[in-house]
Amino acid sequence: MKVACIDFSETGLFAPIFTDFVQQKEELKKFYHRYPSLESFEGQIQEKSQHSINRKQLVQVLEAQYAEVSKVEEAVKQNIESLGDEKTFTLTTGHQLNIFTGPLYFHFKIITVINACKQLKAKYPDYNFVPVYWMASEDHDLEEIKSVQLEGKKFKWNTEQSGAVGRMKTDGLDDLANKISGENSVFHKSYAQSANLADAVREYVNTLYGKYGLVVLDADNASLKTEFKNIIQDDILHNSVNKLVENCSASLDELGYKTQTYPREINFFYLKDGLRERIVKENGEFKVLNTELTFTEEEIKSEIENHPERFSPNVVLRPVYQEAILPNLAYTGGPAEVAYWMQLKSVFESFQIPFPILLPRNFGMIIPNRIRHKIKKLKLNKLDLFTERELLKKQITKKITAQKLNLNEERKELKAILENIKHFAGEVDLSLSQMTEAETEKISNSLNKIEKKMLAAEKRKHSDKMRQIDEIKDFLFPGNGLQERKENFLSFYMADPKFIRKLTKSFNPFNLQFHIMRWDG
Repeated sequence: MKVACIDFSETGLFAPIFTDFVQQKEELKKFYHRYPSLESFEGQIQEKSQHSINRKQLVQVLEAQYAEVSKVEEAVKQNIESLGDEKTFTLTTGHQLNIFTGPLYFHFKIITVINACKQLKAKYPDYNFVPVYWMASEDHDLEEIKSVQLEGKKFKWNTEQSGAVGRMKTDGLDDLANKISGENSVFHKSYAQSANLADAVREYVNTLYGKYGLVVLDADNASLKTEFKNIIQDDILHNSVNKLVENCSASLDELGYKTQTYPREINFFYLKDGLRERIVKENGEFKVLNTELTFTEEEIKSEIENHPERFSPNVVLRPVYQEAILPNLAYTGGPAEVAYWMQLKSVFESFQIPFPILLPRNFGMIIPNRIRHKIKKLKLNKLDLFTERELLKKQITKKITAQKLNLNEERKELKAILENIKHFAGEVDLSLSQMTEAETEKISNSLNKIEKKMLAAEKRKHSDKMRQIDEIKDFLFPGNGLQERKENFLSFYMADPKFIRKLTKSFNPFNLQFHIMRWDG
């Protein structure tokens, strides 16, 4: 695919905290550790090397999880084994378990860490770098993952299960997969053969990305949570995290940035099959909301010690859990993720865990030939694609019309005449001056109406071009949102089996710009 790039700030679609981070604004530097450049990883490697990780346990957990995968790629096996070596490090991205992978940007995240690992290996050949997809298997927001958009159509998984999504049975998803992508598709097989959603996602992600060495980790695991017990206890009993994040958030607020996440006194859920509810402290007891479960302080300590797997971190402490159990150098996420990680730096410092490099995921827009031809006909440039629809129509209409579509000169002439009338009328009676002002406003509004009607009439003359603009906008910004956040990759993959490979060649993980990609599909 041919690629053109545009600065995030020129799209008008990204929050200031993200664009300022990318542009290395001085006031934001204290909220992160190292800027995401290839050169920054030398210091990150040295720092993370000093942080103790239970590598043996990590390898054992991954090997056990992959024992259920039908065909583990050799690159994945080698990467898992290499995690036992002190010279191996990870680059991690995380995402919800959306059905059929969800929107395109799920793949952009994964490709970012895959390509970054390749470039790091070339830069630092003495070390190994493993791309990791951290499944958000403990998340319980079913509504966010149960539907998918494909070529403008929405497909929904009808299930009423509750609790952590990774533990949910896949009943019904194989039939939906058959309807969407056929009975021989990777999704049909994964959903039909897997006991739960986490297993199914691992299966199809391995099929799609195993050859690139991507390792899928489900951290909903008793052994891994054992490494996190001290932090679980600290947060539940002492609430130190809450104040740290609040202070950091206040500092960002003072700079005019909108914060993304809000800490609680206790940042853990209680987790069992069919259940993931917040833990709160009331009247000296620890309660699990919306249940009858309660614990004394001694009982909650015992529960943490004996069953750490029953404690699920929220968005504030999930990043800390990740960095505590992985030899991780960088986290890859979108604008909101980069923003909320910047609220957490002091939390990492308090637990003496190295704060990872924040590497924004690749961002992109895929333009097939049929849409590119329309863009070419209209002579649109990169910036035009991000112009609001009606404004773009107005600009195009004015560019191509032979008629005058504004009354600026006439408005100036009328204004001069009315100013004279106001002066003469005011000398006769002051109230007539005020009346003249009101009438002037009415005339101005009438001129605006005339201009709009002239423009609308001219648009009708060029209805074909207006229709082409609608087609371009509907494809690139479905539902007025970015294509990458709405459309599923199957819209492209089913037409082009080499689509993923083409994406991996098109994205540069350290080019922090928006990628516009021409797809010959």
